[in-house]
Amino acid sequence: MATYFFRRILLMVPTFLGSTVLVFTILQMAPGGPIEQLMLQLQMGGAMSSEGGASSSATIGEGVSLPPEALKELERFYGFDKPIYQRYLIWLGVWPREIKHRDFQFSASQTVIEKRVGKKDGKLWKVDVHYNKDLDNLQVYEKDGEESRIWYASINEVDTNGVKNAVIFQKEISGILTGNLGRSYTYLQPVTEVMKPRFKISLFFGLTGIFLSYLICIPLGIKKALNHGSIFDFSSSVIIFVAYSIPGWALGGVLLVLFGGGSFWDLFPLGGFRSPSEIWDNLTTLERIIDQIHHMILPIIAWTIGSFATMTVLMKNSLLENLSQDYVRTAFAKGLKEKRVIWLHAMRNSLIPIASGIGHILGVVIAGSYFIERMFNIDGFGRMAYEAILSRDYPITLGFLVIVVLIRLIGNIISDLALATVDPRIRFK
Repeated sequence: MATYFFRRILLMVPTFLGSTVLVFTILQMAPGGPIEQLMLQLQMGGAMSSEGGASSSATIGEGVSLPPEALKELERFYGFDKPIYQRYLIWLGVWPREIKHRDFQFSASQTVIEKRVGKKDGKLWKVDVHYNKDLDNLQVYEKDGEESRIWYASINEVDTNGVKNAVIFQKEISGILTGNLGRSYTYLQPVTEVMKPRFKISLFFGLTGIFLSYLICIPLGIKKALNHGSIFDFSSSVIIFVAYSIPGWALGGVLLVLFGGGSFWDLFPLGGFRSPSEIWDNLTTLERIIDQIHHMILPIIAWTIGSFATMTVLMKNSLLENLSQDYVRTAFAKGLKEKRVIWLHAMRNSLIPIASGIGHILGVVIAGSYFIERMFNIDGFGRMAYEAILSRDYPITLGFLVIVVLIRLIGNIISDLALATVDPRIRFK
């Protein structure tokens, strides 16, 4: 079994790479990127200014045209000055990333230029950039004559007068393999800092929802199987399937209308993960627990309602199928008690379909639900990812992809482990 799971872990690598390559390529090639969105915002701002009578902004309203230098700087900031394969390798963390850019120019007659690059040991840090005519490239040397191992330089373009537009920069290996998911275009913060609090919220709701689903649906499915065809079975099936047919976000809206105040009952808050900080900070530990439960009841109901019907019916049908098997009839024929036959023999085999779906449920629920989070004004993981896609915030979108893909891959391994635990006939080789 250890060999099987070792192979599964190794298989995660090409699966992860394939998923990230596909989504990365689609994002990079899709129209309406961050530069286009920035220019659209400038155009809309110019149009509004021109409507207000500002004659100098009229040309901006008619059509934005950024200077080539500004456009080049934007492309460098967003990484669009590199080929798409190089961008992916940089994001992955296996290709050097250029940082701390400083532009400068070489005249047609110059071969050496002194460039100030910052401070080192409290003193001005200057380097000499040499132009190698034979290789047509630039080399950076420290003041002691040694070739710099920190600074590099390259020629961007040469104009008609022979002036070379160049850039000096540092290199670093930094990407998702080193734990660097990039910096958000929208929040202007590291992606990990943006995702951490929101992931905790979705993780809290997701794990709570999964726990309650199994806690309620498994006993309910058993009860329905043991009372198959009864009034309880029929009435509970009606309620379950009616609830299943209602989307979680729609049910959330109904719950807020009914129990969130207004024309009906004012039993629960209208939304939010918890009370505002000015209230939360003054609560005792017990009051915080009560406040948290009070805020999470309606979102949890909306979050988990879709899995109730599936899991309950799956448990019921699985138990009914096992109760009709020969080994159950043999156990009854041997004189074993009904409870022992059901709970010891039939129940374990009936849990196999439930166990095989743990990984899938874990990945879907923890990823969050944008609609439910938006309905209850919860700043969670799913809402963050959806808004990042709309705003073309590539670092957050790709960071979300990394987390979700890893959760799904790990969830599949958890499903295999759970399946092997409840089914003694399965032995992975």
